[in-house]
Amino acid sequence: MGGCGTWAWPELLVLLVPLGSAWLWVGSAQPTPPGPTHPPGPQLRFRLAGYPRKHNEGRVEVFYNDEWGTICDDDFTLGNAHVLCRHLGFVAATGWAHSAKYGKGVGRIWLDNVNCAGNEKSIGDCKHRGWGNSDCSHEEDAGVVCKDERIPGFKDSNVIETEQSHLEEVRLRPVVSGGRRQLPVTEGIVEVRYKDSWAQICDQGWDSHNSRVVCGMMGFPAEKKVNRNFYRLFTERQQLNYRLHSVSCTGTEVHLSMCSFEFYRGNSSAACSSGMPAVVSCVPGPLFATGSAHKKKQRQQQQQQGQPRIRLKGGARVGEGRVEVLRSSEWGTICDDRWNLQSASVVCRELGFGSAKEALTGARMGQGTGPIHLNEVQCRGTEKSLWNCPFRNITQEDCKHTEDAAVRCNIPYMGYENLETWYWDASNVTEMVMSGVKCAGHEMSLSHCQHHGASLSCRNTGTRFAAGVICSETASDLLLHAPLVQETAYIEDRPLHMLYCAAEENCLASSARLANWPYGHRRLLRFSSQIHNRGRADFRPKAGRHSWVWHECHRHYHSMDIFTHYDILTPNGTKVAEGHKASFCLEDTECEEDVAKRYECANFGEQGITVGCWDLYRHDIDCQWIDITDVKPGNYILQVVINPNFEVAESDFTNNAMKCNCKYDGHRIWVHSCHIGDALSEEANKRFEQYPGQLNNQIS
Repeated sequence: MGGCGTWAWPELLVLLVPLGSAWLWVGSAQPTPPGPTHPPGPQLRFRLAGYPRKHNEGRVEVFYNDEWGTICDDDFTLGNAHVLCRHLGFVAATGWAHSAKYGKGVGRIWLDNVNCAGNEKSIGDCKHRGWGNSDCSHEEDAGVVCKDERIPGFKDSNVIETEQSHLEEVRLRPVVSGGRRQLPVTEGIVEVRYKDSWAQICDQGWDSHNSRVVCGMMGFPAEKKVNRNFYRLFTERQQLNYRLHSVSCTGTEVHLSMCSFEFYRGNSSAACSSGMPAVVSCVPGPLFATGSAHKKKQRQQQQQQGQPRIRLKGGARVGEGRVEVLRSSEWGTICDDRWNLQSASVVCRELGFGSAKEALTGARMGQGTGPIHLNEVQCRGTEKSLWNCPFRNITQEDCKHTEDAAVRCNIPYMGYENLETWYWDASNVTEMVMSGVKCAGHEMSLSHCQHHGASLSCRNTGTRFAAGVICSETASDLLLHAPLVQETAYIEDRPLHMLYCAAEENCLASSARLANWPYGHRRLLRFSSQIHNRGRADFRPKAGRHSWVWHECHRHYHSMDIFTHYDILTPNGTKVAEGHKASFCLEDTECEEDVAKRYECANFGEQGITVGCWDLYRHDIDCQWIDITDVKPGNYILQVVINPNFEVAESDFTNNAMKCNCKYDGHRIWVHSCHIGDALSEEANKRFEQYPGQLNNQIS
């Protein structure tokens, strides 16, 4: 492996194994103390390490004094990152990471309290405490995110060629006849990519911990025993090429490359004389279970367990999202302090996926609402549930929703890209293949959604009704501030002579047409609605400015026909009154700290809601009401639904509805227990319909 591949460790040989370009230590021991430090010279080299990561980001490691080490994140700045990224051949940095985001390094922490202006030619020219002088631990290892643009003509002298030590792709090769045709592949011989082909792993010493790691990589939550006798007969007739042996995992690793192992040298086809290829069998999660018997068993287990106490929200794909947990009958989030791959993997496996690809911090999957239930979650990685992990209860001051934790999980390969799902120029359409498609949003293929089947309703309509999509990695996520609705609800008896504009814009009940205008009044339930955008993209009207409609009476443009529905429902769901809100004016009324307003309706300005901002429709604005003139006294549900026709993309539509209990006695109305539709447990939602209390909202 050359001069940089081995270290002087007492009584233990340790291999340095890269994953692609990610360097990982195999084995564990304490290094012998290095000799005295001396001024940096030509021996300085740099590399990016850690897992998982992209090629232009990672933990920064420095080769100094014949030893690789790390840099502490104390006083770290973007200027430091600029200098280090240029060392690595990139033009600049776009960010940096603290607290060992890319995993903890080993060996010396060479630099601490580094302070660069950003234009230095070498990190050694920056201010620091001196080489090898640090009071940090590897939990403080710094990382950088470099701009994905190489310096022209840069020759990467930092690349250390260790071709013999690559371990990147891993797969399960099915050999059972039925297993070769069926997806997902849950059982087979473990193979690793070697040069342009695949090689096997000797199963000597192979145990369930190793199998667990492989299954996690393949997108499965657990492993099970396998019939080795069948595979022994099969492999006796095969020409095998062994690549690895002595694999030893703890079971908490998220990738096989993070386990200790050794590579075969020389004639690997004659290796593993007393063993056979490693074979793994995995248990699929509920979403990926095949066969009616297996699915039935999964359903029975779910029924016994009751409602899940953990879920993912706001992700663009299956197996990713903000982590939310159910506690005291209310859904809330997790603070990202100490959030790592071990804890993320426990979440992923609990939900029926494999190990975690990424443990995301900083509300990368959007900000949640309600309480932040847990902080400093520290799983070992072997727990069955996140609730079995140590954590700290937090106060409001400890964390904000800008620190919500999220995950990206490994999921099984299902081959869905080979089904009937593609996007093409509608001018070339000659035949329709599906109609009546209705998806809930969690399906992994259009074929899993409801549709008309063979009874196509628009078989020969040409291009006019051809459906299309525009894909995005991010989307908005609107939700109503429920407490404000409860605090501001009241009844107003408004004279008819003040409602001509509202009648023109269809904001009154149909019986208003039969009223004796301009005499009499309509009874209105009024309340304020404050709509927040907690997603990862601005909420913009579907229609462009050219198609907005001017309403002379209220003197404003409507950018959406219906932005919000307001309904009064009986406890069994029957609608007794309704209102609606066209998009009078979508704008940023207020924003969170450090978020700038972008949308303002004045002077035919752009309309929308910026991420981190909210649009407030006050209770005294025209049409911000429900006409309840014809509603009889009784117990009801007030329901508000944002973006009811799904005209604008959102990452999560399940939180677009808000519900409150209402009690109306013909003179007064009490509004209470307002909450977002999916904010409470199933049991709490059932209790919600029992009307436990009343508030003193009076008629004005």
